[in-house]
Amino acid sequence: MHVFHVRYRNTQGTLMRILNAVSRRGIDLPYVQAEPAEHKHRVTLLLDVNPKQIGQLYRDWHAVVDVVDVLERDDGSYRRLGRSAASACFGEHGRFCARRDGLDHFSASSV
Repeated sequence: MHVFHVRYRNTQGTLMRILNAVSRRGIDLPYVQAEPAEHKHRVTLLLDVNPKQIGQLYRDWHAVVDVVDVLERDDGSYRRLGRSAASACFGEHGRFCARRDGLDHFSASSV
């Protein structure tokens, strides 16, 4: 299970676009919490996803204009993937691979 924190500007339809990126892939949403966070808003999602789906979600979420930041928590540490590093790449024989360059690690206390 992965925990995602998506920070966004609360404009019309932004939360629905974030949630639609998950639901259109048929991924269960066992936990969703949306709340104001400082001057922005944050939605927390608990998802059971594989690395390919993580890359797809990052790409879709960063395509939403009002998404400010995406953090993924796995194994007790946070990972932030920037917009440029969230793009997908294709390896040999056209197979999908998630590009992981530019990945920063954060401890749970620094976020």
